[in-house]
Amino acid sequence: MTVNQRPSTKPSNPNFSSGPCSKRPGYDVANLDIATLGRSHRSSVGKIALGKACTDTAEILGLPEGYRVGVVPASDTGAVEMIMWSVLGQRPVDIFAWESFGSGWLTDATKQLKLEELNSYTADYGLLPDMSQANPDHDCIFTWNGTTAGVKVPNADWISDDRTGLTICDATSAVFAMEMPWEKLDVVTYSWQKVLGGEGGHGMLILSPRAVERLETYTPAWPMPKIFRMTKGGKLIEGIFRGETINTPSMLCVADYLDALNWIRSIGGLSAAIAKSEANLDVLKGFVEARPWAHFLAQDIDQISNTSVCLTLDLAADQVKQIVKLLDNEGVAYDIGAYRDAPAGLRIWCGATVEKSDIETLLPWLDWAHAEVSQ
Repeated sequence: MTVNQRPSTKPSNPNFSSGPCSKRPGYDVANLDIATLGRSHRSSVGKIALGKACTDTAEILGLPEGYRVGVVPASDTGAVEMIMWSVLGQRPVDIFAWESFGSGWLTDATKQLKLEELNSYTADYGLLPDMSQANPDHDCIFTWNGTTAGVKVPNADWISDDRTGLTICDATSAVFAMEMPWEKLDVVTYSWQKVLGGEGGHGMLILSPRAVERLETYTPAWPMPKIFRMTKGGKLIEGIFRGETINTPSMLCVADYLDALNWIRSIGGLSAAIAKSEANLDVLKGFVEARPWAHFLAQDIDQISNTSVCLTLDLAADQVKQIVKLLDNEGVAYDIGAYRDAPAGLRIWCGATVEKSDIETLLPWLDWAHAEVSQ
């Protein structure tokens, strides 16, 4: 096949969006356990399902003893905002940002919470800031995987084991796809619609014992919205972490999440899910290595995300948009354009819900589309 010959085979699943992400292989909404539908989330059956979402998450992720898992409102954004409003202000804060979502937490800390003792460490798309600047006596906020930049933190060696501040990690496109050093992380947030291909609207909040201690010993100076309140009478509301949610969740989304967790178990657990994602990235690494016109947005090979893989092309921005439109019109790849604030390029989701064979089938189409717009 010549480089500009239209391929004959299409991916079986063309859904490569970075959120909401592709449903798991073999997914069928008809197979969900819908016994909770039409029931109160505070009924026995509702509490059992929500409690199972928490306990199964902790079990599959292998969380340390004493870590708590809760379902909270408003996706990963809600989870991050909830913890920021609840624990910040006691001590100085270091915020690391290198893409749009991390920049959003920085904006909220400065313009909404108006924290006075705040240090910001930023980098352009494709790069990481100097994480060694983190002060162990300060609270620290960072994203583990920059979803819109395709840049991940390669390790947590820069986080002190003797820290007195809290580490707050937005890990929405990392949990279930990357190894997380839980002992280094005091607060971790994520959402169902990323790595597990679940539905949107619900966030997950993981707290270490140190984070619980902060919640029980510190009261912020600002008013606290009802959906952010995690303590009562100076004690953690433990029910939040046993399935008694602050607001009414979608029980259909809960059933969908439990289905995704069962799928993770069925493929061999967390390590198998991580391996699938890394194998998908390896396919794209081979593609980029063989083509002088394609590049990873991430500048360091150890920092390339294995979920939201961002590529730049040696083309004008309007030509990149043409490629995205061509592949969409052909039913080959949906929603793979770069995030609106990021440099022009492609963003291809490579989490475990995407099959390696579909990534491999996509690549000849990228060659074809590149040749088409380059003529």
